[in-house]
Amino acid sequence: MAKTGFDFPEEVRETAISTAEEWYQNLLAERLGKDYAPIKRNNFGEYDMAVNYLTSVLEEAKAIEKVAIFNIDHMAQLEFKGKDAVNLLERVMPAQIATMKIGQCKYTLLLNENGGVIDDLIMMRMDDERFILVINAGHDITAGNKIADIDVILSYKKDLEDVTARDISDELVKIDIQGPYSYKLLAKLYGEQVLKNRNKPAKNMKYFTFNEFEHEGENYIISRTGYTSRWGWELYVPVSDAETQFKLILNEALALGGLLVGLGGRDENRISAGNFGLPLNGSDYRAEWTPTNSPLFGAAIDMTKADFPGKAVIEKEINEGIDKKLVIVISEGIVVDRGVYIDGKRMGIVTSSINSPNVTQEKREYIGSKRKSVNGEQGTAAIGLAWLTHNPFEIDAEGKDVLSKEEKAVRITVKFYREDADGNPKGKPVLGYISGDGVNPATAPKALKNIAKL
Repeated sequence: MAKTGFDFPEEVRETAISTAEEWYQNLLAERLGKDYAPIKRNNFGEYDMAVNYLTSVLEEAKAIEKVAIFNIDHMAQLEFKGKDAVNLLERVMPAQIATMKIGQCKYTLLLNENGGVIDDLIMMRMDDERFILVINAGHDITAGNKIADIDVILSYKKDLEDVTARDISDELVKIDIQGPYSYKLLAKLYGEQVLKNRNKPAKNMKYFTFNEFEHEGENYIISRTGYTSRWGWELYVPVSDAETQFKLILNEALALGGLLVGLGGRDENRISAGNFGLPLNGSDYRAEWTPTNSPLFGAAIDMTKADFPGKAVIEKEINEGIDKKLVIVISEGIVVDRGVYIDGKRMGIVTSSINSPNVTQEKREYIGSKRKSVNGEQGTAAIGLAWLTHNPFEIDAEGKDVLSKEEKAVRITVKFYREDADGNPKGKPVLGYISGDGVNPATAPKALKNIAKL
């Protein structure tokens, strides 16, 4: 197989704006009256990524209430172009690609032949013959058993098809601006017109669309997909401008009471997003697991398509009535990799879990925990996603989950156990429940008029 993806790096990579992060850390120390401390970092997709800055993970997770800024430069952008690019992508992707309009974004999955998830991604249709795919960190590497997304897709290319593909990540830096003050921040720096509907300039951008605009002689892209299911945008800046723009954005965010948010806060923000949270590739999505019945299944996969890699496996699961379910759990402590038990019966496993400052006191106290750290006005609880072997919710006449009764969210009490080598529960359980209404309402699709005048 021909190789387009990068070699495995000899050293962990730095993002294009890592020096600007150090500038921010020093600025934060000065503003908070604290001593400078090195940024806590971790290897994520072979990038040296900040877990949190001088502020804590919990503080950064809370910034989404105002404005949260994310350095997303570790994510890659792939360009596919040519008169047959749409045919190739339509053949590979489980979503409808040919019907995408110019200026539209689409969320979808890259699946293997067994229906497992290789990656999840956002596609942007730039024109009739050009697409940009935004993929996850580390999925730009082809080395050993690891195959870059670009090479997976190109493996389906037919002879003589007019398609060229390249990784353009070294040309763009992705910066995400999320939260209710995101509109105000972006309008101030780049003008309100960049947030307008490309076809109807008097109106605001639609959800899951993008704009291209020129700023100081350079070409920028801004999309509205809501990285955290809250109001927000994703800004693609030319690498030559990235450090300057990143600093300008951070100064404005600090003035609005916001923060730069590391991996920890972002993980909390994507789990706490809406009724179902957002799955993370590598944790909640895996190459050995099909995405059947995951929260975004209907958005990412169109089962009416004639074919796509893995369709037969997923179709068989659906026809057999498999009702596995990815659900949000709220617990008195972090429970990642623990078994989920309902009335003593094992129902599944927790695939993501993190402490959260965004769980209301009422939701925390419903756990019934005796931990002082959980209860009270200043308490915290953990939130997570769990794959269950069977759907725990009742089904209504339309085949939909019953998530509320008598105007109250359905909550299903569970216990989380560590398990021995044989899969048997051991030790003292952590208490919690499956939440029918998630953690925080999703605002990303809601009208921008709600935040335009804040």
